[in-house]
Amino acid sequence: LLAGAVVAVTPVAALMFRFNNPDALLTLLLTAGAYAMLRAVESGKTRWLVLAAALVGTGFLAKMLEAFVIVPVFVLVYLFAGRPRVLRRIKQLFIAGVTLVLASGWWVAVVELWPSADRPYIGGSQNNSLLTLIFGYNGFGRLTGNETGSVGGLGAIGARWGLTGWNRLFLAEFGGQISWLIPAAVLMLVACLWLTRHAPRHDAIRASLALWGGWLFLAGAVFSFSQGIIHPYYSIALAPPIGALVGIGASMLWRHRSLLFARLVLAGAVLVTAAWSYVLLDRSPNWNPPLKTAILILGLLGAGAIVALPVGWRRVPIAAAALGVLVALLGPAAYTLDTVTTAHSGAIPSAGPAILASTAGPRAGIGAGPGGQGGFGAGPRGQGGLGAPPGGRFSGGANPPQAGRGFLNATQPGSQLVAMLKSNAAQYHWVAATVSANSAAGYQLATDDPVMAIGGFNGSDPTPTLAQFESMVNAGQIHYFISGGGRMGTGSGSTGGEITTWVSQHYAAVTVDGVTIYDLTAPSS
Repeated sequence: LLAGAVVAVTPVAALMFRFNNPDALLTLLLTAGAYAMLRAVESGKTRWLVLAAALVGTGFLAKMLEAFVIVPVFVLVYLFAGRPRVLRRIKQLFIAGVTLVLASGWWVAVVELWPSADRPYIGGSQNNSLLTLIFGYNGFGRLTGNETGSVGGLGAIGARWGLTGWNRLFLAEFGGQISWLIPAAVLMLVACLWLTRHAPRHDAIRASLALWGGWLFLAGAVFSFSQGIIHPYYSIALAPPIGALVGIGASMLWRHRSLLFARLVLAGAVLVTAAWSYVLLDRSPNWNPPLKTAILILGLLGAGAIVALPVGWRRVPIAAAALGVLVALLGPAAYTLDTVTTAHSGAIPSAGPAILASTAGPRAGIGAGPGGQGGFGAGPRGQGGLGAPPGGRFSGGANPPQAGRGFLNATQPGSQLVAMLKSNAAQYHWVAATVSANSAAGYQLATDDPVMAIGGFNGSDPTPTLAQFESMVNAGQIHYFISGGGRMGTGSGSTGGEITTWVSQHYAAVTVDGVTIYDLTAPSS
Protein backbone atom coordinates (compact mmCIF):
# COMPACT_ATOMS: atom_id res chain seq x y z
CA LEU A 1 0.00 0.00 0.00
CA LEU A 2 2.82 2.41 0.90
CA ALA A 3 4.69 1.51 -2.30
CA GLY A 4 1.62 2.33 -4.37
CA ALA A 5 1.13 5.60 -2.52
CA VAL A 6 4.74 6.59 -3.21
CA VAL A 7 4.33 5.97 -6.94
CA ALA A 8 0.98 7.79 -6.98
CA VAL A 9 2.42 10.97 -5.46
CA THR A 10 5.67 10.94 -7.45
CA PRO A 11 5.36 14.14 -9.51
CA VAL A 12 6.73 12.78 -12.78
CA ALA A 13 4.46 9.72 -12.52
CA ALA A 14 1.37 11.86 -11.95
CA LEU A 15 2.42 13.96 -14.94
CA MET A 16 3.20 11.22 -17.43
CA PHE A 17 0.31 8.90 -16.59
CA ARG A 18 -1.94 11.76 -17.69
CA PHE A 19 0.09 12.62 -20.80
CA ASN A 20 0.12 11.32 -24.36
CA ASN A 21 3.48 9.59 -24.21
CA PRO A 22 4.80 5.98 -24.32
CA ASP A 23 6.76 6.26 -21.05
CA ALA A 24 3.66 5.54 -18.97
CA LEU A 25 2.96 2.32 -20.88
CA LEU A 26 6.62 1.31 -20.67
CA THR A 27 6.58 1.80 -16.89
CA LEU A 28 3.41 -0.27 -16.51
CA LEU A 29 4.81 -3.13 -18.60
CA LEU A 30 8.14 -3.18 -16.76
CA THR A 31 6.39 -3.15 -13.38
CA ALA A 32 4.20 -6.06 -14.45
CA GLY A 33 7.33 -7.81 -15.72
CA ALA A 34 9.00 -7.34 -12.34
CA TYR A 35 5.98 -8.88 -10.63
CA ALA A 36 6.12 -11.89 -12.94
CA MET A 37 9.86 -12.27 -12.33
CA LEU A 38 9.38 -12.28 -8.55
CA ARG A 39 6.65 -14.89 -8.92
CA ALA A 40 9.14 -16.94 -10.94
CA VAL A 41 11.68 -16.64 -8.12
CA GLU A 42 9.11 -17.78 -5.56
CA SER A 43 7.70 -20.68 -7.56
CA GLY A 44 10.47 -21.71 -9.93
CA LYS A 45 7.85 -22.01 -12.70
CA THR A 46 8.97 -21.37 -16.27
CA ARG A 47 5.65 -19.80 -17.23
CA TRP A 48 6.30 -16.83 -14.96
CA LEU A 49 9.68 -16.26 -16.60
CA VAL A 50 8.05 -16.43 -20.03
CA LEU A 51 5.42 -13.91 -18.94
CA ALA A 52 8.09 -11.56 -17.57
CA ALA A 53 10.02 -11.78 -20.85
CA ALA A 54 6.88 -11.19 -22.91
CA LEU A 55 6.00 -8.10 -20.88
CA VAL A 56 9.50 -6.63 -21.19
CA GLY A 57 9.51 -7.46 -24.90
CA THR A 58 6.23 -5.61 -25.31
CA GLY A 59 7.86 -2.74 -23.43
CA PHE A 60 10.42 -2.63 -26.24
CA LEU A 61 7.57 -1.96 -28.66
CA ALA A 62 6.61 0.99 -26.45
CA LYS A 63 10.05 2.60 -26.17
CA MET A 64 12.68 0.39 -27.74
CA LEU A 65 15.95 -0.33 -25.91
CA GLU A 66 15.00 1.53 -22.73
CA ALA A 67 12.88 -1.50 -21.87
CA PHE A 68 15.98 -3.72 -21.88
CA VAL A 69 17.91 -1.70 -19.29
CA ILE A 70 16.52 -3.86 -16.47
CA VAL A 71 17.02 -7.21 -18.25
CA PRO A 72 20.47 -7.85 -16.67
CA VAL A 73 18.93 -7.32 -13.23
CA PHE A 74 16.15 -9.81 -13.92
CA VAL A 75 18.63 -12.41 -15.19
CA LEU A 76 21.02 -12.08 -12.25
CA VAL A 77 18.24 -12.14 -9.65
CA TYR A 78 16.80 -15.37 -11.05
CA LEU A 79 20.21 -16.97 -11.49
CA PHE A 80 21.03 -16.28 -7.85
CA ALA A 81 17.65 -16.65 -6.13
CA GLY A 82 15.65 -19.03 -8.33
CA ARG A 83 14.56 -22.29 -6.69
CA PRO A 84 15.44 -24.88 -9.39
CA ARG A 85 18.91 -26.33 -9.87
CA VAL A 86 21.38 -24.08 -11.64
CA LEU A 87 21.28 -25.93 -14.98
CA ARG A 88 17.49 -25.77 -15.03
CA ARG A 89 17.63 -22.06 -14.18
CA ILE A 90 19.91 -21.48 -17.17
CA LYS A 91 17.57 -23.47 -19.42
CA GLN A 92 14.58 -21.49 -18.16
CA LEU A 93 16.37 -18.21 -18.81
CA PHE A 94 17.21 -19.35 -22.34
CA ILE A 95 13.51 -19.98 -22.98
CA ALA A 96 12.73 -16.57 -21.53
CA GLY A 97 15.37 -15.03 -23.81
CA VAL A 98 13.76 -16.57 -26.88
CA THR A 99 10.41 -15.20 -25.70
CA LEU A 100 11.95 -11.76 -25.27
CA VAL A 101 13.32 -11.79 -28.82
CA LEU A 102 10.00 -12.93 -30.28
CA ALA A 103 7.92 -10.45 -28.29
CA SER A 104 10.12 -7.51 -29.21
CA GLY A 105 11.40 -8.55 -32.61
CA TRP A 106 8.35 -9.52 -34.63
CA TRP A 107 7.52 -5.92 -35.50
CA VAL A 108 11.16 -5.16 -36.34
CA ALA A 109 11.22 -8.15 -38.69
CA VAL A 110 8.01 -7.11 -40.42
CA VAL A 111 9.25 -3.56 -41.02
CA GLU A 112 12.71 -4.61 -42.18
CA LEU A 113 11.36 -7.25 -44.56
CA TRP A 114 8.74 -4.92 -46.04
CA PRO A 115 9.97 -3.07 -49.17
CA SER A 116 11.02 0.43 -48.13
CA ALA A 117 9.27 1.96 -51.15
CA ASP A 118 5.93 0.63 -49.90
CA ARG A 119 6.04 1.88 -46.31
CA PRO A 120 6.48 5.23 -44.55
CA TYR A 121 9.98 6.61 -43.98
CA ILE A 122 11.51 5.57 -40.64
CA GLY A 123 11.59 8.91 -38.85
CA GLY A 124 14.64 9.55 -36.71
CA SER A 125 16.95 7.56 -38.97
CA GLN A 126 19.08 9.07 -41.71
CA ASN A 127 18.86 6.04 -44.00
CA ASN A 128 15.25 4.83 -43.66
CA SER A 129 16.35 1.90 -41.48
CA LEU A 130 14.52 0.75 -38.37
CA LEU A 131 17.67 -0.97 -37.10
CA THR A 132 19.55 2.32 -37.35
CA LEU A 133 16.81 3.99 -35.34
CA ILE A 134 16.81 1.25 -32.68
CA PHE A 135 20.56 1.05 -32.16
CA GLY A 136 21.48 4.61 -33.15
CA TYR A 137 19.26 7.62 -32.54
CA ASN A 138 16.97 5.82 -30.06
CA GLY A 139 19.61 3.43 -28.74
CA PHE A 140 23.31 3.68 -27.98
CA GLY A 141 23.36 7.23 -29.30
CA ARG A 142 21.47 8.22 -26.16
CA LEU A 143 24.40 6.92 -24.12
CA THR A 144 27.26 8.26 -26.22
CA GLY A 145 25.71 11.45 -27.59
CA ASN A 146 26.50 10.34 -31.16
CA GLU A 147 23.03 10.97 -32.58
CA THR A 148 22.91 12.08 -36.19
CA GLY A 149 19.77 14.12 -36.70
CA SER A 150 19.47 15.09 -33.05
CA VAL A 151 18.45 18.56 -31.93
CA GLY A 152 21.72 18.73 -30.00
CA GLY A 153 23.58 17.44 -27.00
CA LEU A 154 27.26 16.71 -26.49
CA GLY A 155 27.14 15.13 -23.05
CA ALA A 156 29.96 17.26 -21.68
CA ILE A 157 29.84 19.72 -18.82
CA GLY A 158 27.55 22.53 -19.82
CA ALA A 159 26.26 20.63 -22.85
CA ARG A 160 22.76 21.07 -24.16
CA TRP A 161 21.36 18.03 -22.34
CA GLY A 162 22.75 19.08 -18.99
CA LEU A 163 25.45 17.91 -16.64
CA THR A 164 26.20 14.20 -16.49
CA GLY A 165 27.28 12.47 -13.29
CA TRP A 166 26.03 10.58 -10.27
CA ASN A 167 24.20 13.65 -8.95
CA ARG A 168 22.26 14.42 -12.13
CA LEU A 169 19.00 13.04 -10.73
CA PHE A 170 19.29 15.43 -7.78
CA LEU A 171 19.94 18.60 -9.76
CA ALA A 172 17.20 21.09 -10.50
CA GLU A 173 16.07 19.60 -13.79
CA PHE A 174 15.37 16.11 -12.41
CA GLY A 175 15.26 16.66 -8.66
CA GLY A 176 11.67 17.74 -8.18
CA GLN A 177 10.45 15.19 -10.70
CA ILE A 178 11.72 11.98 -9.09
CA SER A 179 14.35 12.33 -6.35
CA TRP A 180 12.23 13.02 -3.24
CA LEU A 181 12.60 9.54 -1.76
CA ILE A 182 15.72 8.23 -3.48
CA PRO A 183 17.97 8.84 -0.42
CA ALA A 184 15.51 7.08 1.89
CA ALA A 185 15.06 4.20 -0.57
CA VAL A 186 18.82 3.63 -0.83
CA LEU A 187 19.28 3.85 2.95
CA MET A 188 16.53 1.32 3.63
CA LEU A 189 17.76 -0.96 0.84
CA VAL A 190 21.21 -1.22 2.42
CA ALA A 191 19.76 -1.76 5.89
CA CYS A 192 17.34 -4.46 4.76
CA LEU A 193 20.02 -6.30 2.80
CA TRP A 194 22.02 -6.34 6.02
CA LEU A 195 19.07 -7.73 7.97
CA THR A 196 18.59 -10.51 5.38
CA ARG A 197 22.28 -11.38 5.10
CA HIS A 198 21.74 -14.82 6.69
CA ALA A 199 18.56 -15.64 4.77
CA PRO A 200 18.45 -18.65 2.40
CA ARG A 201 19.61 -18.13 -1.16
CA HIS A 202 16.06 -18.11 -2.53
CA ASP A 203 14.62 -15.81 0.15
CA ALA A 204 11.77 -13.90 -1.51
CA ILE A 205 12.27 -10.65 0.40
CA ARG A 206 15.97 -10.42 -0.41
CA ALA A 207 15.24 -11.28 -4.04
CA SER A 208 12.71 -8.45 -4.13
CA LEU A 209 15.23 -6.06 -2.63
CA ALA A 210 17.85 -7.14 -5.18
CA LEU A 211 15.46 -6.76 -8.12
CA TRP A 212 14.07 -3.35 -7.19
CA GLY A 213 17.44 -2.10 -5.97
CA GLY A 214 19.17 -3.30 -9.13
CA TRP A 215 16.50 -1.62 -11.25
CA LEU A 216 16.96 1.66 -9.38
CA PHE A 217 20.75 1.65 -9.57
CA LEU A 218 21.12 0.44 -13.17
CA ALA A 219 18.40 2.64 -14.67
CA GLY A 220 19.53 5.53 -12.49
CA ALA A 221 23.10 5.12 -13.73
CA VAL A 222 21.94 5.12 -17.35
CA PHE A 223 19.97 8.33 -16.84
CA SER A 224 22.79 9.93 -14.86
CA PHE A 225 25.57 9.32 -17.36
CA SER A 226 23.78 9.38 -20.72
CA GLN A 227 25.46 11.94 -22.96
CA GLY A 228 22.76 12.09 -25.62
CA ILE A 229 19.16 13.23 -25.65
CA ILE A 230 17.53 12.90 -22.25
CA HIS A 231 14.53 14.58 -20.69
CA PRO A 232 13.44 14.68 -17.04
CA TYR A 233 10.21 12.81 -17.70
CA TYR A 234 12.24 9.71 -18.62
CA SER A 235 12.78 9.33 -14.88
CA ILE A 236 9.24 7.96 -14.49
CA ALA A 237 10.93 4.57 -15.00
CA LEU A 238 12.48 4.99 -11.53
CA ALA A 239 9.17 5.49 -9.73
CA PRO A 240 8.29 1.77 -9.33
CA PRO A 241 11.62 0.72 -7.75
CA ILE A 242 11.64 3.75 -5.45
CA GLY A 243 8.10 2.98 -4.32
CA ALA A 244 8.84 -0.72 -3.87
CA LEU A 245 12.02 -0.12 -1.86
CA VAL A 246 10.33 2.41 0.41
CA GLY A 247 7.37 0.08 0.93
CA ILE A 248 9.44 -3.05 1.57
CA GLY A 249 12.04 -1.21 3.62
CA ALA A 250 9.60 0.63 5.87
CA SER A 251 7.57 -2.53 6.47
CA MET A 252 10.58 -4.68 7.26
CA LEU A 253 12.29 -2.15 9.50
CA TRP A 254 9.03 -1.49 11.34
CA ARG A 255 8.70 -5.21 12.10
CA HIS A 256 12.21 -5.05 13.57
CA ARG A 257 11.60 -1.81 15.48
CA SER A 258 12.62 -3.48 18.74
CA LEU A 259 16.18 -3.28 17.38
CA LEU A 260 17.94 0.05 17.84
CA PHE A 261 19.53 -0.43 14.41
CA ALA A 262 16.13 -0.59 12.70
CA ARG A 263 14.83 2.45 14.58
CA LEU A 264 17.91 4.48 13.74
CA VAL A 265 17.60 3.61 10.05
CA LEU A 266 13.91 4.53 10.02
CA ALA A 267 14.65 7.78 11.84
CA GLY A 268 17.49 8.51 9.43
CA ALA A 269 15.21 7.87 6.46
CA VAL A 270 12.65 10.31 7.86
CA LEU A 271 15.30 12.95 8.55
CA VAL A 272 17.01 12.68 5.16
CA THR A 273 13.63 12.83 3.41
CA ALA A 274 12.64 15.93 5.38
CA ALA A 275 15.97 17.62 4.68
CA TRP A 276 15.91 16.78 0.97
CA SER A 277 12.29 17.90 0.67
CA TYR A 278 13.33 21.23 2.18
CA VAL A 279 16.07 21.60 -0.45
CA LEU A 280 13.73 20.75 -3.32
CA LEU A 281 10.98 23.07 -2.11
CA ASP A 282 13.50 25.84 -1.52
CA ARG A 283 14.15 25.86 -5.27
CA SER A 284 10.67 27.39 -5.60
CA PRO A 285 10.88 29.91 -2.73
CA ASN A 286 7.69 31.76 -3.62
CA TRP A 287 5.56 28.61 -3.86
CA ASN A 288 3.94 27.66 -0.51
CA PRO A 289 6.90 28.91 1.59
CA PRO A 290 5.66 27.50 4.94
CA LEU A 291 5.53 23.96 3.56
CA LYS A 292 9.27 23.30 3.62
CA THR A 293 9.57 24.47 7.23
CA ALA A 294 6.59 22.37 8.29
CA ILE A 295 8.12 19.26 6.70
CA LEU A 296 11.43 19.88 8.46
CA ILE A 297 9.72 20.24 11.85
CA LEU A 298 7.56 17.17 11.29
CA GLY A 299 10.66 15.25 10.25
CA LEU A 300 12.44 16.07 13.49
CA LEU A 301 9.38 15.09 15.53
CA GLY A 302 8.89 11.88 13.56
CA ALA A 303 12.52 10.81 13.85
CA GLY A 304 12.49 11.50 17.58
CA ALA A 305 9.29 9.52 18.04
CA ILE A 306 10.72 6.55 16.14
CA VAL A 307 13.91 6.44 18.21
CA ALA A 308 11.88 6.79 21.43
CA LEU A 309 9.51 3.89 20.65
CA PRO A 310 10.60 1.57 23.53
CA VAL A 311 10.33 4.27 26.23
CA GLY A 312 7.30 6.16 24.95
CA TRP A 313 3.67 5.72 25.88
CA ARG A 314 1.61 3.21 23.96
CA ARG A 315 0.42 5.64 21.31
CA VAL A 316 3.95 6.64 20.33
CA PRO A 317 4.21 3.91 17.64
CA ILE A 318 1.06 5.19 15.93
CA ALA A 319 2.27 8.78 16.08
CA ALA A 320 5.75 7.82 14.86
CA ALA A 321 4.39 5.84 11.92
CA ALA A 322 1.95 8.59 10.97
CA LEU A 323 4.61 11.29 11.11
CA GLY A 324 7.03 9.18 9.10
CA VAL A 325 4.52 8.58 6.31
CA LEU A 326 3.45 12.23 6.36
CA VAL A 327 7.03 13.47 6.00
CA ALA A 328 7.72 11.00 3.20
CA LEU A 329 4.69 11.93 1.13
CA LEU A 330 3.90 15.56 1.91
CA GLY A 331 6.51 17.20 -0.34
CA PRO A 332 5.97 15.09 -3.47
CA ALA A 333 2.21 15.12 -2.87
CA ALA A 334 2.21 18.92 -2.91
CA TYR A 335 4.24 18.91 -6.13
CA THR A 336 1.86 16.35 -7.61
CA LEU A 337 -1.21 18.37 -6.64
CA ASP A 338 0.28 21.37 -8.44
CA THR A 339 0.99 19.13 -11.43
CA VAL A 340 -2.48 17.62 -11.81
CA THR A 341 -4.20 21.00 -11.41
CA THR A 342 -2.07 22.69 -14.09
CA ALA A 343 -2.49 22.25 -17.83
CA HIS A 344 0.58 20.88 -19.62
CA SER A 345 1.49 21.05 -23.28
CA GLY A 346 4.44 20.51 -25.57
CA ALA A 347 6.60 17.49 -26.27
CA ILE A 348 8.65 17.81 -23.06
CA PRO A 349 6.40 18.48 -20.05
CA SER A 350 7.67 19.14 -16.55
CA ALA A 351 5.99 18.45 -13.21
CA GLY A 352 5.65 20.85 -10.32
CA PRO A 353 5.98 24.61 -9.92
CA ALA A 354 8.55 26.89 -11.54
CA ILE A 355 12.01 26.90 -10.00
CA LEU A 356 14.59 29.65 -9.73
CA ALA A 357 16.65 30.05 -12.89
CA SER A 358 19.80 30.07 -10.75
CA THR A 359 19.11 26.46 -9.71
CA ALA A 360 18.17 25.11 -13.11
CA GLY A 361 21.69 24.39 -14.36
CA PRO A 362 23.27 25.11 -17.75
CA ARG A 363 20.42 23.78 -19.81
CA ALA A 364 18.01 26.31 -18.36
CA GLY A 365 19.88 29.07 -20.11
CA ILE A 366 18.80 27.73 -23.48
CA GLY A 367 15.40 29.31 -23.54
CA ALA A 368 14.30 27.29 -20.55
CA GLY A 369 11.10 27.71 -18.63
CA PRO A 370 10.03 26.02 -15.40
CA GLY A 371 12.36 23.38 -14.11
CA GLY A 372 14.90 23.97 -16.83
CA GLN A 373 12.23 23.34 -19.47
CA GLY A 374 10.48 25.76 -21.73
CA GLY A 375 10.90 27.16 -25.20
CA PHE A 376 14.18 25.79 -26.51
CA GLY A 377 16.05 28.67 -28.03
CA ALA A 378 13.13 30.94 -27.29
CA GLY A 379 13.37 34.64 -26.66
CA PRO A 380 11.03 36.69 -24.49
CA ARG A 381 7.73 34.87 -24.03
CA GLY A 382 8.99 32.01 -26.15
CA GLN A 383 8.95 33.85 -29.51
CA GLY A 384 10.47 31.93 -32.37
CA GLY A 385 11.83 28.98 -30.42
CA LEU A 386 12.72 25.63 -31.93
CA GLY A 387 9.95 24.56 -34.25
CA ALA A 388 8.25 27.97 -34.11
CA PRO A 389 8.30 30.26 -37.13
CA PRO A 390 8.71 34.02 -36.83
CA GLY A 391 5.43 35.27 -35.50
CA GLY A 392 4.60 31.84 -34.12
CA ARG A 393 5.06 31.12 -30.45
CA PHE A 394 5.40 28.40 -27.88
CA SER A 395 2.84 28.27 -25.12
CA GLY A 396 5.72 28.07 -22.68
CA GLY A 397 8.80 30.22 -22.55
CA ALA A 398 11.64 31.59 -20.56
CA ASN A 399 10.56 35.08 -19.71
CA PRO A 400 8.53 34.97 -17.57
CA PRO A 401 8.37 31.30 -16.57
CA GLN A 402 4.94 29.71 -16.56
CA ALA A 403 4.44 26.60 -14.47
CA GLY A 404 3.10 23.55 -16.22
CA ARG A 405 4.40 24.46 -19.65
CA GLY A 406 6.61 22.28 -21.79
CA PHE A 407 9.18 22.70 -24.52
CA LEU A 408 8.68 21.91 -28.22
CA ASN A 409 5.09 23.12 -28.22
CA ALA A 410 3.20 23.41 -31.50
CA THR A 411 3.01 26.80 -33.17
CA GLN A 412 -0.18 28.83 -32.79
CA PRO A 413 -0.76 30.75 -36.03
CA GLY A 414 -2.78 33.95 -36.25
CA SER A 415 -6.33 34.08 -37.55
CA GLN A 416 -5.41 35.74 -40.88
CA LEU A 417 -2.86 33.03 -41.63
CA VAL A 418 -5.32 30.28 -40.69
CA ALA A 419 -7.95 31.75 -43.02
CA MET A 420 -5.37 31.90 -45.82
CA LEU A 421 -4.39 28.25 -45.34
CA LYS A 422 -7.99 27.08 -45.27
CA SER A 423 -8.85 28.90 -48.49
CA ASN A 424 -9.56 26.28 -51.20
CA ALA A 425 -8.02 23.64 -48.92
CA ALA A 426 -10.09 20.84 -50.43
CA GLN A 427 -8.25 21.23 -53.74
CA TYR A 428 -4.88 20.20 -52.28
CA HIS A 429 -3.46 17.08 -50.71
CA TRP A 430 -1.38 19.31 -48.41
CA VAL A 431 -2.59 22.83 -47.58
CA ALA A 432 0.99 23.69 -46.65
CA ALA A 433 4.46 22.30 -46.02
CA THR A 434 6.99 23.39 -43.42
CA VAL A 435 10.14 22.01 -41.84
CA SER A 436 9.69 19.75 -38.75
CA ALA A 437 6.66 18.11 -37.21
CA ASN A 438 6.66 20.54 -34.30
CA SER A 439 6.14 23.42 -36.69
CA ALA A 440 3.61 21.59 -38.84
CA ALA A 441 1.53 20.37 -35.89
CA GLY A 442 0.24 23.79 -34.87
CA TYR A 443 -0.84 24.68 -38.39
CA GLN A 444 -2.56 21.34 -38.84
CA LEU A 445 -4.40 21.64 -35.53
CA ALA A 446 -5.46 25.21 -36.31
CA THR A 447 -6.74 24.44 -39.82
CA ASP A 448 -7.84 20.82 -39.37
CA ASP A 449 -6.20 20.18 -42.74
CA PRO A 450 -3.06 18.19 -43.68
CA VAL A 451 0.27 20.02 -43.34
CA MET A 452 3.45 18.31 -44.54
CA ALA A 453 6.24 17.99 -41.97
CA ILE A 454 9.44 18.14 -44.01
CA GLY A 455 12.27 16.28 -42.28
CA GLY A 456 10.13 14.52 -39.69
CA PHE A 457 10.12 15.33 -35.97
CA ASN A 458 13.27 17.44 -35.81
CA GLY A 459 13.24 18.48 -39.45
CA SER A 460 16.54 16.65 -39.93
CA ASP A 461 15.33 13.50 -41.71
CA PRO A 462 16.27 13.47 -45.44
CA THR A 463 12.65 13.13 -46.55
CA PRO A 464 11.07 14.14 -48.81
CA THR A 465 13.98 14.81 -51.15
CA LEU A 466 14.07 18.02 -53.16
CA ALA A 467 13.17 16.05 -56.31
CA GLN A 468 10.17 14.48 -54.59
CA PHE A 469 9.06 17.86 -53.26
CA GLU A 470 9.36 19.46 -56.70
CA SER A 471 7.30 16.64 -58.18
CA MET A 472 4.52 17.16 -55.63
CA VAL A 473 4.54 20.91 -56.22
CA ASN A 474 4.37 20.44 -60.00
CA ALA A 475 1.44 18.06 -59.52
CA GLY A 476 -0.43 20.75 -57.57
CA GLN A 477 -0.50 18.73 -54.33
CA ILE A 478 0.88 21.47 -52.02
CA HIS A 479 -0.61 24.96 -51.77
CA TYR A 480 1.80 26.89 -49.51
CA PHE A 481 5.29 26.62 -48.08
CA ILE A 482 5.74 28.13 -44.60
CA SER A 483 9.26 29.31 -43.86
CA GLY A 484 10.99 29.38 -40.49
CA GLY A 485 10.24 25.87 -39.23
CA GLY A 486 12.58 23.54 -37.37
CA ARG A 487 16.08 24.98 -37.31
CA MET A 488 17.78 21.58 -37.39
CA GLY A 489 16.35 20.94 -40.85
CA THR A 490 17.07 24.27 -42.55
CA GLY A 491 20.85 24.30 -42.39
CA SER A 492 23.18 24.15 -45.37
CA GLY A 493 23.19 20.71 -46.99
CA SER A 494 20.09 19.43 -45.23
CA THR A 495 17.05 18.34 -47.21
CA GLY A 496 14.93 20.94 -45.45
CA GLY A 497 17.51 23.58 -46.28
CA GLU A 498 17.60 22.57 -49.94
CA ILE A 499 13.82 22.76 -50.19
CA THR A 500 13.71 26.11 -48.41
CA THR A 501 16.34 27.54 -50.78
CA TRP A 502 14.58 26.17 -53.87
CA VAL A 503 11.24 27.63 -52.79
CA SER A 504 12.74 31.06 -52.05
CA GLN A 505 14.38 31.12 -55.50
CA HIS A 506 11.26 30.21 -57.46
CA TYR A 507 8.35 31.71 -55.52
CA ALA A 508 7.50 35.11 -54.09
CA ALA A 509 7.38 35.54 -50.33
CA VAL A 510 4.59 37.30 -48.47
CA THR A 511 4.30 37.97 -44.76
CA VAL A 512 1.07 37.11 -42.95
CA ASP A 513 0.75 37.48 -39.18
CA GLY A 514 4.53 37.81 -39.03
CA VAL A 515 5.09 34.51 -40.87
CA THR A 516 6.86 34.22 -44.23
CA ILE A 517 4.77 32.13 -46.62
CA TYR A 518 5.06 31.16 -50.30
CA ASP A 519 2.21 30.32 -52.68
CA LEU A 520 3.46 27.24 -54.54
CA THR A 521 0.79 27.61 -57.22
CA ALA A 522 2.18 30.97 -58.37
CA PRO A 523 5.84 30.80 -59.47
CA SER A 524 7.67 34.12 -59.55
CA SER A 525 8.51 35.41 -63.02
